[in-house]
Amino acid sequence: MSKVLVTKKNHITTITINRPEQKNCIDQESAELLMQAWLDFRDDDDQYVAILTGTGDTFCAGADLKNYVSEAKRIPWSKNKLRRFIYNGPGYMGYTRQTDIFKPIIGAINGGAFAGGLELACLADFRIASDTAEFGVLCRRWNVPLLDGGTQRLPHIVGLGNAMELIITGKRINVQHAYRIGLVNEIVPYDQLMSKVYQTAEEICAFPQAAIRTDKQAVLNGLGASLDEGLRIEAQLGQYALGTSDMEEGLKAFTERRKPQFTQED
Repeated sequence: MSKVLVTKKNHITTITINRPEQKNCIDQESAELLMQAWLDFRDDDDQYVAILTGTGDTFCAGADLKNYVSEAKRIPWSKNKLRRFIYNGPGYMGYTRQTDIFKPIIGAINGGAFAGGLELACLADFRIASDTAEFGVLCRRWNVPLLDGGTQRLPHIVGLGNAMELIITGKRINVQHAYRIGLVNEIVPYDQLMSKVYQTAEEICAFPQAAIRTDKQAVLNGLGASLDEGLRIEAQLGQYALGTSDMEEGLKAFTERRKPQFTQED
């Protein structure tokens, strides 16, 4: 059985980390499989929304540290290799250091999301969690830094103070706490999680996709920019969506008070 499962249905790609015996920790093989799964989703024109989840009762407990220790001993990192990783490396958890997927990504957080698993959760645009989910930078106790976007994405999601508390203290928080600080958007019973997430994905798929993607790209590209620069990015990217046939169809349908028939032009 593969360490990462990928299914496609109704324009929705579901990517499932499948190492339940290891709490869905990511080793080198599963990181490579995740990377390929994300690249395939990015480049497949028939796929509109991705769902990221884990098998069993854990979302992802982070990197498989035993695996990385053995790999480091087998293939020592040179300074040149380290420099390349810093500037364009894929990330230990697969795709987490990349920023070029502008299709929606939903995190279905079925259980614990710790250390690198929390960073994977932050890769999603928003997160729907089971009532059993937990979160934390538990790698703090092993002197393992966040290397998959956690220091950059988490503050944008929960605010600087909340992010710094999690990053510095390494505290473990339950799903209600995560909801209060904005890390989780919705809490559902464990046995209803995937049906709820899939329903949400189907609702997104029913929309025309061009404006969703340009708006997501504008958000990502505008993070950290000045307001003037961010507004320029928004206007520049929005012009693309304005020029699509689905934009014209949407306006006609609104005027004619009918249901639009979108071609899903990207």
